[in-house]
Amino acid sequence: MAATQTLSSSLAKPLFLTSSSKNPISDIVLSNKNHPQDEVVFINDDKPREECGVVGIYGDSEASRLCYLALRALQHRGQEGAGIVTVNNNVLQSITGAGLVSDVFNETKLDQLPGSLAIGHVRYSTAGQSMLKNVQPFVAGYRFGSVGVAHNGNLVNYRTLRAKLEEKGSIFNTTSDTEVVLHLIATSKHRPFILRIVDACEKLEGAYSIVFVTEDKLVAVRDPFGFRPLVMGRRSNGAVVFASETCALDLIEATYEREVFPGEVIVVDNNGIQSLCLMAHPQPKQCIFEHIYFALPNSVVFGRSVYESRRRFGEVLATESPVDCDVVIAVPDSGVVAALGYAAKAGVPFQQGLIRSHYVGRTFIEPSQKIRDFGVKLKLSPVRAVL
Repeated sequence: MAATQTLSSSLAKPLFLTSSSKNPISDIVLSNKNHPQDEVVFINDDKPREECGVVGIYGDSEASRLCYLALRALQHRGQEGAGIVTVNNNVLQSITGAGLVSDVFNETKLDQLPGSLAIGHVRYSTAGQSMLKNVQPFVAGYRFGSVGVAHNGNLVNYRTLRAKLEEKGSIFNTTSDTEVVLHLIATSKHRPFILRIVDACEKLEGAYSIVFVTEDKLVAVRDPFGFRPLVMGRRSNGAVVFASETCALDLIEATYEREVFPGEVIVVDNNGIQSLCLMAHPQPKQCIFEHIYFALPNSVVFGRSVYESRRRFGEVLATESPVDCDVVIAVPDSGVVAALGYAAKAGVPFQQGLIRSHYVGRTFIEPSQKIRDFGVKLKLSPVRAVL
């Protein structure tokens, strides 16, 4: 493959962890103490709303099946819908559906998605109602061809951008903020396609880890703050893979290479891999909830093991808030590793006082509070002997 273009020096630097004696948690997460407080933007919403999973694969004849497996590995990031887009003979073919990945796809449907280039998405409704037309990836045609897009994140200036586009005549088919990206690409005055993506993304504000597919290209983009994770890997046959978490790479036997840097645009095509700097930002704003809840413990997110982060969270909690107790009980599954760290630091036995039914999905990411409340009753059962 062609040599990769070098990034600007500010983007090429590794992300370092910093510590502060005032707060032990800062030993675990990135410190933002050099960033002026008056630049922080607060959203009037008490719910984390940015979880989805994206996958992109270039250069493997089994792209749709690998995409399916990778989405299965990312199922914890979204359970409302799933979709895959592949490219075959320069035509973008799409299958999407409501429900789990295993409900949406079977052998027959995967047979309908040939090609060596694919993107996929598992949905958790961050913006837009829970309806089939909002299930990604989205595919659209414009005057220079077709493009598919899968997005993990939340665009905080979505309503403003949509209103401006509608004033100029754009017609929207969904209530998802992701559709705005397609319209911005289609109305851009730039050429070639990669510059249209850069032009569109420069207008976006908020969190976006996005994979695009065209007739001959796979493109991955991460917002300048690096809010949401996005990693790149490679299979033994040279196929390039992008995914929200490293657990997806592990399942399809792709070797982790690196994160997509904040503000980076990576283009993969017949010419090899090209890396462009969308816009540099010196201070990443990575979402701590990835390490607390979203990601799987066996993933590496923001360059750090999620398992190790959660274990340290438990140890810090035991130091900051010690209690006189007989046992430590976790709320499974995301609380298990933190509880193990707490128990080890406090010298108290760890016990399973709650048993989780694995036939019930993650109740946090259900679309309504009433469903979440009922889901907890279905998912967690007390072990009365322990309690």
